[in-house]
Amino acid sequence: MIKEIEEKVNYCLNCKVRPCSLKGCPLNNRIPDFIQALKKEEYFEAYKILSETTVLPGVCGRICPHEKQCQGSCVRGIKGEPVSIGELEAYTFDKAHELGYHLSDCYEKVEKKDKKVAVIGGGPAGLTCAGFLAKEGIQVTIYEKYNYLGGLLMFGIPDFRLPKEIVENTVKDILDLGIEVKYNQELEKDFTLKDIENEYDAIFLSIGANVSSKMGVEGEELKGVYGGNELLEYNLHPDYKDKKVIVTGGGNVAMDCARTINKLGAKEVTVVYRRAEEQMPAEKKEIADAKAEGVKFAFQNNIVKILGNEKVEKVELIKTKLVQKEGESRLSPVNIENSNYQVDVDYIVMALGSKPQEYVKDLGLTLNKWGNIEVNEEYKTSNPKIFAGGDLAGMKGTVAWAAKSGREAAKNIIKNIEK
Repeated sequence: MIKEIEEKVNYCLNCKVRPCSLKGCPLNNRIPDFIQALKKEEYFEAYKILSETTVLPGVCGRICPHEKQCQGSCVRGIKGEPVSIGELEAYTFDKAHELGYHLSDCYEKVEKKDKKVAVIGGGPAGLTCAGFLAKEGIQVTIYEKYNYLGGLLMFGIPDFRLPKEIVENTVKDILDLGIEVKYNQELEKDFTLKDIENEYDAIFLSIGANVSSKMGVEGEELKGVYGGNELLEYNLHPDYKDKKVIVTGGGNVAMDCARTINKLGAKEVTVVYRRAEEQMPAEKKEIADAKAEGVKFAFQNNIVKILGNEKVEKVELIKTKLVQKEGESRLSPVNIENSNYQVDVDYIVMALGSKPQEYVKDLGLTLNKWGNIEVNEEYKTSNPKIFAGGDLAGMKGTVAWAAKSGREAAKNIIKNIEK
């Protein structure tokens, strides 16, 4: 074991209360246990421990918001630096693969059952659901609209944060559990739920919600205004050379967009965020990396109008102040009158959250007030044969939360189809 990793492993106190696992990790990974296995250089054992609760350790170890999740709950972080849990999780996956261990080695071999489940969408929730179903002997078929699996993991997250090789290795591990995939099959285009409902004992919907939300301001329809989610997913970037770009939003998608655009040669990239820096939902590391790479930030500013003749030419911004509103726990941004100003800009990228595809309204399933598919505590929709998870069902927007919904849905699917 290299000295740097050894020091980080030994830094863990292996405390009894384990808030990193029980409070911080959405998947409740047995964090101190896998770290203790690492300490003994029992790499396969460490990988097996992680595989009890997740099929995405190589991914989550790299891109989870560790500061807000596991590391944010670490006892050592109370008076100093927390244990580098994410780095150690990623190291475990990498080391296991280096030694020739795979996910299928972590589970006992079981006979295939006569139960069949369709998983629609091969992103984090779908892959996790498929993996936990397959390891129990359920026959699983994934329907994927692209010719690859991984969803946002493949192209929604830049390579500098999550190398494609890691995603490919993760996907191969999961498929090797005995999962069938039907590629280039898009729901409501190539097939419908009714087409396949009688063929399977249950269906899990995990098609994501990757349509970028808009601000509702004048000029959004102009050429040069892009949705952040679509830019990253489809990788259809314009030529940024000698161009000024504004990215509006404060989450990791905004940071990914800003850093990607900056690396693609933009003259100037500015992140506009209507709240203060300390209120940004993006990871501190992502913000720090963006600053170090030259991305500018305009905190407590808000876009009120986009100006131009057919294409974007200028943007009108207004400064904001933070006030405590009655009934709200955190400070809210309020526009400061007469503080409007305009700046020249070539492109505007909106990274303000996302919503499901329009056709979700026509699936015959009950939706909540935000347009997500409504599920109960078992991840079951209004159709008792159909389950849903991830962003589509309004889960918290991190890979770990999506994966948890897939895992828990798999458990409930098995319980329901084996009654």
